[in-house]
Amino acid sequence: MTTPRFAVLGAGSIGCHLGGRLVAAGYDVAFVGRPAAMDVLRQRGLTLSTSAGPAVHLAPEKLTLATGPEAAAGADYVLVTVKTAATAAAAADLATRLAPGAVVASFQNGLRNPATLRAALPGHTVLAAMVPYNVVQTAPGTVHQGMPGTLMTEPDDTLVTALRAAGLAVEARTDMAEVQHAKLLMNLNNAVNALSGLPLRDQLGRRAYRRCLALCQREALAAYRAAGVVPARLGPASPAVTPYVLALPDALFRRVAAASLRIDAHARSSMWEDLQRGRRTEVDSLQGEIVALAAAHGRGAPANARLAALVHDAEAAPRTWTGPELYAELRAARRTTPGHQRRDHPEQPDSTG
Repeated sequence: MTTPRFAVLGAGSIGCHLGGRLVAAGYDVAFVGRPAAMDVLRQRGLTLSTSAGPAVHLAPEKLTLATGPEAAAGADYVLVTVKTAATAAAAADLATRLAPGAVVASFQNGLRNPATLRAALPGHTVLAAMVPYNVVQTAPGTVHQGMPGTLMTEPDDTLVTALRAAGLAVEARTDMAEVQHAKLLMNLNNAVNALSGLPLRDQLGRRAYRRCLALCQREALAAYRAAGVVPARLGPASPAVTPYVLALPDALFRRVAAASLRIDAHARSSMWEDLQRGRRTEVDSLQGEIVALAAAHGRGAPANARLAALVHDAEAAPRTWTGPELYAELRAARRTTPGHQRRDHPEQPDSTG
């Protein structure tokens, strides 16, 4: 069997992590990214670090680097890791360049990216895929995986074999739509983490921040129920139970959800990284997705809407929020929204979502 050639379209933190692991395993990978990012890799190479083992360094001469999508023309598999706002443009770039039979895999946040790619790339297989863990740039040319986790993708034997050969845990799933909805529930914490200014482990260790996430998840679950969506179960607790676990006092949360805190000190959300670098965030494809879904079914999602607005404010003028400040802000948004005026009791079921 011929060894597949890969291209990574959007070689930021996730793209460099996936592509770098494939290069380290001996695969041919073309990295396509921003000129400034590619310049760093040309000078320093790529270092892949993790809390689970020694770092791997790939020298510059080991990397095929490009700034234009034409570099994807010869690839058998294109891993799309651009931000959601760039997906339509990326799809248009690929439409005239993909080789016949090339497969595209969307390793992106949000719900709509695979559909956007499929609409623009008729005749090509587009796989929905998911990265469940955090990867951030900790130094120029260094990307760090801050927690363990298993990649998930729609079935494709060649892709799964390659990722496993690269030392990545991966599971083929036939229910990726449900997986993506479950991942969106997790990703609602990205905005909370970004506004906290804290590493993920510290932020998740503080009840007030977790209660912010619980508010967002309860609104999301209510919107899902209205839309007939049943998110997949990806962890030890079902999605319906998670908001109540998040609201537990810190000492009890540490006992009940110890696995959630098995995150190293470097781990932060990609949204925090975007704010630090002055880039547009993906909050509209995370919190914004919940707001839109709720509205489509005659509901509100005021905590998610307010959190999205605060992130947009931080894009223009960065600030951090303490947990109590942020929780009070989100509760105030719910109190002033019809149907959400009741006092939030995270320990009790919230019939209003």
